[in-house]
Amino acid sequence: MAKLTKDDILKAVEEMSVLELSDLVKALEEKFHVSAAPAAVAAPATTTTGGSPEGSEGASEQTTFNVVLKNAGSNKISVIKAVRELVPTLGLQEAKALVESAPKEVLTGVNKKTAEEAKAKLTAAGATVELK
Repeated sequence: MAKLTKDDILKAVEEMSVLELSDLVKALEEKFHVSAAPAAVAAPATTTTGGSPEGSEGASEQTTFNVVLKNAGSNKISVIKAVRELVPTLGLQEAKALVESAPKEVLTGVNKKTAEEAKAKLTAAGATVELK
């Protein structure tokens, strides 16, 4: 059998229908015992606060934040929509599970501006949010 190049494989994939691609993914998952499921919402942060060389300013100089959904509030649908806007890789079911399992981290290791925007969006939707 002739060896296929990456370009040959890409060309073959380009020409496949969505159903054929779905079957291909399932076959690859079974053959290599892997999953094509999306990765988790966010990886745990490995940075610590207070380890900075200055040391005198402490938490006020924190550069990375975790956005934690403490409580979804009474309007869960709006909160689920806000979570999906913030984490576009989440499907409806995953976003619903995240909201219902609060307290839960929505975003991890983001900068201050992104964290504040996420907090504002979730709070406007009716959630209780904390930045860590």
